[in-house]
Amino acid sequence: MEHSHNFETCTRPVCGLTDEYPAGFVDPVHTHDRIQVLYACSGVMSVVTPAISFVVPPQRAVWLPANMPHEVSCRGPVSLRTLYIDPALYAQAPECRVIEVSDFLRALILKVVSFGHEYDCDGHAGRIVEVLLYEVAAMPIAPYGATMPSDERLLRVCKAILADPADNRDVDQLACIAGMARRTFTRAFKRETGMGLAVWRQQVRLMQALSLMAAGRPVTTIAFDVGYDSPSAFTAMFRRAYGVPPSMYALP
Repeated sequence: MEHSHNFETCTRPVCGLTDEYPAGFVDPVHTHDRIQVLYACSGVMSVVTPAISFVVPPQRAVWLPANMPHEVSCRGPVSLRTLYIDPALYAQAPECRVIEVSDFLRALILKVVSFGHEYDCDGHAGRIVEVLLYEVAAMPIAPYGATMPSDERLLRVCKAILADPADNRDVDQLACIAGMARRTFTRAFKRETGMGLAVWRQQVRLMQALSLMAAGRPVTTIAFDVGYDSPSAFTAMFRRAYGVPPSMYALP
């Protein structure tokens, strides 16, 4: 994967890159001087930052602020389009997030990536880039991330769940792992992650399911692997969260 130093000489507000990565590819922790938008045309990738972990299915994009340490790994083959954006273009750049990619934004990304790094900012290409910047900023946030707490006690619990999403230990048992009273634990967890434990664990399970689907695992097996009592329960939760059945993401 290309790094930011490859774009230091680019004077355009947005630089684009096209890459194809094999299953299992990992780009270790690094940073970029520019805002980065990672868009997977196909395939599932994971992006991990100090504050949040994402699993990103196709037709979604990850927004990373400039100088944000992150690691990218490909759960299956990934066809990637990357935008590197001058941070000076945004007075207040958003934090890390996964965004929805509309058909219009997808077309804009593919077009801008095709321009190369020497396009005419005052001509047709420049106008398209301007529209792209507005459209990226307007896209709604997609629910594909799990915020990590800074409290080491809570982080210990989160790491245990990430290591085994099927872990069904209840709140009292997890509070014990954190060395906290139940009420203190639940309040602190919601304060630091922005969601209750049950919702956070649900998010992790769905993220893990996306990864397993990208690896070709059957949905019926995945349901039990990530802690559901039945494939039907998993399918119902997946549909509620993402609006489509898991078969939409499963490999043929």
